[in-house]
Parts: sequence; structure tokens; C-alpha cells
Amino acid sequence: MVSKKIHQQVVAASLCRENLWGHIKFLHLRWNMCLGHSKADNQHAQWLLEIGAGSTMDNNEMIQVSQSMVCANLNSLINRIYPGISNTRAQDNQYFLDCIILCPRNNEVHDINEAILQQFNPNAEVHMLRSVDSVSKEDRIHYAYSIEFLQ
Repeated sequence: MVSKKIHQQVVAASLCRENLWGHIKFLHLRWNMCLGHSKADNQHAQWLLEIGAGSTMDNNEMIQVSQSMVCANLNSLINRIYPGISNTRAQDNQYFLDCIILCPRNNEVHDINEAILQQFNPNAEVHMLRSVDSVSKEDRIHYAYSIEFLQ
């Protein structure tokens, strides 16, 4: 049990105490297969490796990002990743598979998804679908789902 720590510290503590730790083989990224082979691509790949190694952070644990990678707001990010999103009926299914926006936190994912849906179809009716991770003792009597099914 690790109390009063941030998520990364809890994960790190649990991994270090794992019995399998001695059998884990570390693999290191040496070549980014997603990038081309130009000088700019190689510089970007090197920058990504330095970020992964933690060598690009300043004293405040911040990473300097090129101005060309900065978007002024969420809408400019969405328009840069998904140009012409309001006209997607002309796009094939590959449109959303080729470009994605990754987020470290679920609340950011929710905000971005909401903004994308608004641009995609501003008049669409929104349906909130909820899920559960567990069943209360009272509900176990009424429903035939085992706990294993929910895990």
C-alpha cells in the first residue's frame, strides 16, 4: 500500500515490488518506424528519444516544444488533425483511422470528443451511455452477471 502518492509513484512502487521484476527484459526505442528518413525526421526522432529518456526537461520538469507544434486552442488542434471535419460525409472510413488525438487524462478525452462531435454534426442529439465496473450486493440477486464478467 502506497498512501498519499501520485499515480506514477504508486505504479512505480508496485512494479519494483513485483516478483517477476528480475525476469523483465527492457526494450529501448532506437528507430522510430513512423517517421521518414529526412534530416528533419531524424531530428524529430532524436527529440522524441530525448523526451523518453527524460533529458529534455528543465528545472520545472517542463519540456520545450517547437512553436510549429503548438495550437492556439482546441478548435485549431481539431482543424489541424481533422481538416474539413464538418464535411466528413465525403470522407471514407479511413478518415478517422489515419489521424488521432492522444490525451493523458480521461477528462481531456471527454472535452476533445465533445468538441469534435460539435464540429462533426452540431445539430446531432447527444446520448450519454454509462457503464459500471461493479455490481452492488442487492443487484447481484436480480442480475445474472458474475463479477468475472465485469472485470
